[in-house]
Amino acid sequence: MFSGLLIVLLPLVAGYLVRVRSPRLQGLINHAVNGSIYVILLLMGASLAGLENLSSQLSRLGGSALLLFALTSACNFAALGWLSHRLAMRAETPPSASNAPVGKFAAMKGSLSLLGVVALGVILGLLLGPIVGQGLFHGAEVLAEWVLYVLLALIGCQLRNSGMPLRRILLNRNGLAIALTLAASSLVAGLAAAPLLSISWNEGLAMASGFGWYSLSAILIGDQLGPLMGGVAFFNDLARELLTFVLVPLVIQRHAALAIGYGGATSMDFALPVIQQHGGVTFVPVAVVSGFLLSLLSPPLILFWLSL
Repeated sequence: MFSGLLIVLLPLVAGYLVRVRSPRLQGLINHAVNGSIYVILLLMGASLAGLENLSSQLSRLGGSALLLFALTSACNFAALGWLSHRLAMRAETPPSASNAPVGKFAAMKGSLSLLGVVALGVILGLLLGPIVGQGLFHGAEVLAEWVLYVLLALIGCQLRNSGMPLRRILLNRNGLAIALTLAASSLVAGLAAAPLLSISWNEGLAMASGFGWYSLSAILIGDQLGPLMGGVAFFNDLARELLTFVLVPLVIQRHAALAIGYGGATSMDFALPVIQQHGGVTFVPVAVVSGFLLSLLSPPLILFWLSL
């Protein structure tokens, strides 16, 4: 039953065992991770083009992603709003917008570019499908699976060499509390969404375990449940990141845990400059720890639920 889980976890663990000290090599690994994500999302888009009744399937994809996103956001807001009152974290006086590390729209550019890659894959699949035949879509799925194994090994290596010692993570109580609250409330939403999406309970939990890491959740779920469900996971987690850029400036002064936690795994990278801009540098370690823990939890959780 767990053979699929082991096959995909092995490269992740193998990568985690590799210690890289060279900054140049670490930079190459980071570039390879980004490149692998683009390749897999392009192939996922091509696989989507091979679905029968594509227009109706895409309509179903959008409706399912919207439903999952609405339920997940409602549960996250309720749980993190409660936690905000319990932790009573105070933001610094925010710096002026002119001194912002990065603008909201500039920060969104990276996530929107991934959306464009999926769309490009669909277009290429529609154009080349009639010429190459069904072998194109099967080949895209097989190639995506092998690139996925390479990506997981590289991600494991990234996590090992992130410079974040486990002791420091566990001692940051605010970051730990935010990460666990976001994870638990997301899983509740996944259970609630499963019957509404006509999927099993464990598949619902897997869909909710991306925690904003849209590139990886789409890839892992698409590999196991097909490109349609992979697309639902992608748009659900992508919408989380996009809403984070709007939400942080509005609520971080009064509900810091909500602003930091809702970003999920992206709080340690894409959303971090916006958190620093509007909440001050005191929130940076909390956001990094919360995002790191959720990034660490997401791949094994998705694979575990899918193996049941």
